[in-house]
Amino acid sequence: MTENRYIDREKSWLAFNARVLQEAGDSTVPLLDRLRFIGIFSNNLDEFFRVRFAAVRRLSLSGVSGEKILGGISAEKLLRDITEIVIRQQSESLRILSIIEKELEAENVFIINEKEVSPEQESFVNDFFIQKVSPALVTIILNDLAEFPVLKDTSGYLAVKLVMKPKQKPSLLSLVKPKPEIRYALIEMPKTINRFVVLPSKKDTHSVMLLDDVIRYNLGHIFNIFDSESVEAHMIKITRDAQLEIDSDLSKSMLEKIATSVKDRRIGEPVRFVYDQSIGKDTLQFFLSKMNIDSTDSIIPGGRYHNRRDYMDFPNLGRFDLLYKQNPPLPVPGLSLEGSILDRITAKDYLVNAPYQSFSYVIKFLREAALDPNVITIKITLYRLAKNSQVISSLINAAKNGKKVTVQIELQARFDEASNISYAEQMQQEGIDLIFGIKGLKVHSKICVIERIEEGKTKRYGFISTGNFNEATANVYTDVTLFTAHQQILKDVSKIFDFFNVNYRLHRYKHLIVSPHYSRTRFYRLIDKEIMYAKLGRQAYINLKMNSLSDFKMIDKLYEASRAGVKIKLLVRGICSLIPGVKGMSENIEAISIVDNYLEHSRVYIFGNDGNPEVYISSADFMTRNLDGRVEVSCPIYDIDVRKELIDSFEVSWKGNVKARLHSEKLDNKYRVRGHQAIWRAQLETYNFYRNLLDVTAEEL
Repeated sequence: MTENRYIDREKSWLAFNARVLQEAGDSTVPLLDRLRFIGIFSNNLDEFFRVRFAAVRRLSLSGVSGEKILGGISAEKLLRDITEIVIRQQSESLRILSIIEKELEAENVFIINEKEVSPEQESFVNDFFIQKVSPALVTIILNDLAEFPVLKDTSGYLAVKLVMKPKQKPSLLSLVKPKPEIRYALIEMPKTINRFVVLPSKKDTHSVMLLDDVIRYNLGHIFNIFDSESVEAHMIKITRDAQLEIDSDLSKSMLEKIATSVKDRRIGEPVRFVYDQSIGKDTLQFFLSKMNIDSTDSIIPGGRYHNRRDYMDFPNLGRFDLLYKQNPPLPVPGLSLEGSILDRITAKDYLVNAPYQSFSYVIKFLREAALDPNVITIKITLYRLAKNSQVISSLINAAKNGKKVTVQIELQARFDEASNISYAEQMQQEGIDLIFGIKGLKVHSKICVIERIEEGKTKRYGFISTGNFNEATANVYTDVTLFTAHQQILKDVSKIFDFFNVNYRLHRYKHLIVSPHYSRTRFYRLIDKEIMYAKLGRQAYINLKMNSLSDFKMIDKLYEASRAGVKIKLLVRGICSLIPGVKGMSENIEAISIVDNYLEHSRVYIFGNDGNPEVYISSADFMTRNLDGRVEVSCPIYDIDVRKELIDSFEVSWKGNVKARLHSEKLDNKYRVRGHQAIWRAQLETYNFYRNLLDVTAEEL
């Protein structure tokens, strides 16, 4: 048996991000999508340092070793290991980016720097800088400042070194050459301008220049008031601890507290400093000392360009042949976007699996409820929302039509706090009742219930989802949403909203599994039932699809089930602290991760139940925070057709052998061996699965 029982969650997360980087390096992925994966890798890493690395750093600085919390490794050792892993990954990302750029050149797409501007492009670059860039630049001369400016961790900066010309010519009699005066400056990269500037190019070619290099090209223009003999600029970037510190002032509203805390985040402790490794030692030391960066922070040598998350928005240049073919979202058999969705839900439950199927059903449901004269109340939880949210628009529309609308909006949805505060203020102005959550508990559940008067009685309709009610991310994240008129389930949903209002009262739920009070024990009970069947010699299995599996107690329970003979399949996209396939501990557990064009986000839990499977969809991963520290909802699937659909779609994903990697203690992201099996790309086959459902339904009709 292995010495370890668990994989460290931070290292497992870094292994997940390495899978993202594998997609960038995969020659079978279209070139512009490979650039997008470089951007996703970079963006993921930024958030990792702002949250997870920062948390471990705080633990280290507290003087506590953290070994019990971190599963056997000290916080200091973990910080060192993370930095080493990230340096290797950054180096690999630069290597991959260089290959992509060369392959783009073969497709007549050129990413040029300031030294490669052709004579025909000079006037465009100069005019673009003068008209667009120069007015937006923030340039700070540092030498004479009493305090070093606060650098934002969402921005990139050019660290500028100016070597001044001598004020007087050296004397012929002087034996010592006078030391030149050095001035340092910072240029903040403007966010109001697209990072990638498309230049005029010859026919059938495309030239793109990074904004960084447009600025470098014009350094002489920026610093023309200084009599310098040389000027050079290298990119630096800082990442800060993003933990929100919520004060306890009772006179302030929750909106005020979160808003203040978000503003304070800009001066959070630095946890990572990334720099262009070609920067001069003297310049690097100047900035490190001025910013009080020391050995407890992660100091990462990088390439010429940082904030590579911007590659997620690299222009398509009209080269759709260099992008994945986009499959249009499919309709749900039997569910129309034209007729009444409530009428259809009355007859049976329906499942929407986005982005394979259209997220528009969610908007349709809310818009119909907003207009229906018989609908009297709408209650919904909101976590992350689109920039111009149709969900919010529908809820405001409902309030204007006299419906009583209640919204639980999570103000502490990390990095979406400012957006949610803005939406909360909009909804307050329209008379929508807002609930701002429960002290110490994030509300991560994805639920909606409406009440409608029918024949003098109140009837409920609603939906429960694994993902956010966000029409933008619904194009990229895979999530399932159940539409139902099951009155007992929706009665439980209503009880959750009662809990939001009176949270000292513990509610009993007959159908839903609700965190933080019941999820752990209910899932233990479901696993124990499979253990019992296995010991009786009956068929026993557990199929789980989730984003992350890191709760040690839950992992121990799965180990126990494995030892009893329960066959366990795990589709875990991200963190997996469980070690599969170890004799005497987990030999009956297989675990894979699928990373492809869509972000796997749905949580589906299937328990064999002696041939009568119990199936749940959930907002919760098997992480301690989801089981014990948040309001989460797992919903049983009672409709036979929907249950079969979820079981079958799990198996479609499980057969994946193109984008499926094996979870292992080595964290080496080995691809599943295909052998003699036909190519099976899980996400493409899932789309085909839903398209075939349409064909079957058409035949039945």
